[in-house]
Amino acid sequence: MKDVKLSIEINKPVAEVFDFVTDPKNTPSWVPTIVYEETNEWPVKVGSIYRNRGKSGEWSEYEVTEYKENEMFVFHKLNSTYHVRYDFVSTPKGGTHLIYYEWVDEGDLDDPFTQDILEMLKQIMEKPT
Repeated sequence: MKDVKLSIEINKPVAEVFDFVTDPKNTPSWVPTIVYEETNEWPVKVGSIYRNRGKSGEWSEYEVTEYKENEMFVFHKLNSTYHVRYDFVSTPKGGTHLIYYEWVDEGDLDDPFTQDILEMLKQIMEKPT
């Protein structure tokens, strides 16, 4: 499989979902394969580097190649043909339609996202405070 496209409706405003998803300290709470994530700068922008460590202890680095606050951002895994794009669209009721798209230029995806991962994000975002 060369690509995966998933989407979910989250009952929170776009700005809140965007801020949560782009903040590296939140990633381990909703992506089960990641135990730690950091960036080289905050706030992030085109050219920023995200580093994350998986459960196996292996580190990966991703460069932000496109970034529009509260609209979308794209990562490219360094030394790889892997890309991921997040699009954030406001719903008529003030929620967020999140579209997740990941792909590789060559070969197949190693460990593609599943709808369950986006469901975890939704549960965390919509949990009463």
